Amino acid sequence: MAEIAKDRFKVIGKNTKSMESISRPNIGYWQDAWRRIRKNKIAFFSLCLISIYILLAIFAPMFSQYDYSTQSVDKMSQSPSSVHWFGTDALGRDLWVRAWMGARVSLTIGFAASIINALVGSIMGGISGFYGGKVDMLIQRVVDVLYGIPSMIVTILLMVVIGNGVHCLIIAMCMVGWIGSCRFVRGEVLKLRESDFVAAARILGVPDFVIIVKHILPNIMGLIITNLTMAIPGAIFQEAFLSYIGLGIKPPGCSWGVLAKEGIAQLRIHPYQVVIPAALICTTMLALNLLGDGLRDAFDPKLRGTE
Repeated sequence: MAEIAKDRFKVIGKNTKSMESISRPNIGYWQDAWRRIRKNKIAFFSLCLISIYILLAIFAPMFSQYDYSTQSVDKMSQSPSSVHWFGTDALGRDLWVRAWMGARVSLTIGFAASIINALVGSIMGGISGFYGGKVDMLIQRVVDVLYGIPSMIVTILLMVVIGNGVHCLIIAMCMVGWIGSCRFVRGEVLKLRESDFVAAARILGVPDFVIIVKHILPNIMGLIITNLTMAIPGAIFQEAFLSYIGLGIKPPGCSWGVLAKEGIAQLRIHPYQVVIPAALICTTMLALNLLGDGLRDAFDPKLRGTE
């Protein structure tokens, strides 16, 4: 009878096993940031759009039967159709191929210049903020002098001196483009260099370079990536502007700025020739800015574990 009673009746109380279990999976910092990016629909859509643009820039010119520089007199200024998806320009060149060839150039310049600026700025800002004293004063005086000169004027002057082309444009944009990252990283390093984990590393005799690379920079890497994402649209627009005024990429080479310059002459008759590159520039810059906003929220340590 006692065994039957035990089977029928169960003691109801606190379920200590379920109470002691972890309700939220134990995931790392980067995994948690990626999870929040995926939950942010606008940021995730922007990331997908940028990825599609990059893939099209790589593969679309490769698998097209048309060349971006081949002219055809009998196909001048044809409207978009099933044969020419974006139509043709005033010289009969296929705009689909030229648009994605221009994307290859514009995105390469934008990403390369921004990444180099972020690397140089992070190194200079990390050294300046970590050591302080005379080193900080020397670096910041150089930064103050360069910061007082408009970056666009410096870039234009350098383009006049060193010439045109992708490499020349990247060099010109990197001469003063690292200043913003330097000032930003310096401010973050100044806050972290007095932390307990930095003091413990110094007591253990860890070299300064290792402290900067392995202990300080990883703690601000999320902010650096966010700042980098925000800087790429500015670099793309700067390239488009320089190419539009004739100081960037020269024809028959193409970029989005070159396509906009060539299409503006046909604005009244064939507006699609300027609308297409303008739309690509606008959507790319908007997507990168929205992605940067999403990354800023995803890397925010205050929001970790709140969702």
